[in-house]
Amino acid sequence: MPQSPAPSPESLPVVVIGAGPVGLAAAAHLLERGLEPLVLEAGDDVGATVREWAHIRLFSPWEYDVDAAARRLLERAGWDAPRGGRLPTGGDLVTEYLVPLAATPELRDRIVTGARVLAVSRAGLDKTHSAGREERPFLVRTIVGRRVVDHHARAVLDASGTWSQRNPLGAAGLPAAGEAETGPFMLGPLPDVLVRDRDRVAGRHVLVVGAGHSATNTLLNLVELAQDEPGTRVTWAVRGASVARTYGGGDADGLPARGQLGSSLREAVEAGKIELLTSVTITGLDTTGGRVDVALDTPEGPRHLVVDAVAGATGFRPDLSMLRELRLDLDPGVEAPSRLAPLIDPELHSCGTVPAHGAEILAHPEPGFFVVGMKSYGRAPTFLLATGYEQVRSIAAHLAGDEDAANRLELDLPETGVCSTTLPVLAADGTATVDPAGGGCCGAAPEPAVIGFPTGLKHGRSGE
Repeated sequence: MPQSPAPSPESLPVVVIGAGPVGLAAAAHLLERGLEPLVLEAGDDVGATVREWAHIRLFSPWEYDVDAAARRLLERAGWDAPRGGRLPTGGDLVTEYLVPLAATPELRDRIVTGARVLAVSRAGLDKTHSAGREERPFLVRTIVGRRVVDHHARAVLDASGTWSQRNPLGAAGLPAAGEAETGPFMLGPLPDVLVRDRDRVAGRHVLVVGAGHSATNTLLNLVELAQDEPGTRVTWAVRGASVARTYGGGDADGLPARGQLGSSLREAVEAGKIELLTSVTITGLDTTGGRVDVALDTPEGPRHLVVDAVAGATGFRPDLSMLRELRLDLDPGVEAPSRLAPLIDPELHSCGTVPAHGAEILAHPEPGFFVVGMKSYGRAPTFLLATGYEQVRSIAAHLAGDEDAANRLELDLPETGVCSTTLPVLAADGTATVDPAGGGCCGAAPEPAVIGFPTGLKHGRSGE
């Protein structure tokens, strides 16, 4: 039976993959441009990834966490905007911003939750076919429950993030031997050890791996837990020879990082509340004894460490498998668009030195397809939420044919830099006062500065 012709692309929606902050901002900008968005979210509700770290207080205040087009939608619906200087938690971001945004009359019927994208291609063509390719709509294949549902689209914006694709614990970018079998003992990169995950760690030995801000939050929350739960033991393992960058106060890269978290972490290590292991490589994990036997290579030789749980805060990488049938131009190292990669290379840049960029920089050989948000940065940790908002504003203008607006970059960050690791002093109501002697954002391990970076009020607890 002959295949029915694909619909004309002009009559189709722009599919946005992911209903997080950047995905919903994309939908708002598309609507303002007279384009029809269709947002496909794998989770059961909007902001599914942010809900995973709902207990973490963000570094950037509200005024930098809300997209301009999204704000206009919300204000028309009578939204009571949060006070600009207050630092939200991830939970605040969901309940006070993303949920109301998704409920606006303009967006509520344009979001499909529980729709996991399996693949993106061109209708009737695999990536080897060139003739007539640009005239064919995109085919976005999803699974909803147990049912496969295909959507056609005039353009596709992949804002699915990197949260589900975590870097392994092993060296050389590969999992350590036995790592795949340690699932029940893994806590994730930002566990809620004081509330949600408390029973898994209280009175137990926990290993935290990684040297970025996620690791710092977890370590300090575990130290706080140990004050109330005798027997709680904390070990911190890093691959580098020094944790000066995590502590702050000057390191080999010259990035000043004075702040509450770094100072508190240093004090906890020096007081013996955290056992620090530097220059270590995890070579194997064995759970046959009911605990995790971690095999380590250390400067002194092989060592075994037996723990009850592991928090791997080793960063993230993009899942590119669903984009296999598209023609992409990705940097072979960073796995970001080739023209973007030199601007975000973590060996050269912090988030404070990454210039604003839009549709032109993010374009691929597949016209109409863009990766946006955290995933657009590939393996680089320097992403800021405000940068993602500017990406989708530019792309929406491009798709609407307004190249002047697409090429006009409008990113507005404070002089101190939202990404600064000089942490704000928090008042009881969550209002931040930022030390103007700010520095760069990035810790020693590649983890995304999703919205500046996650940090805690009393090390991650909100409402105190």
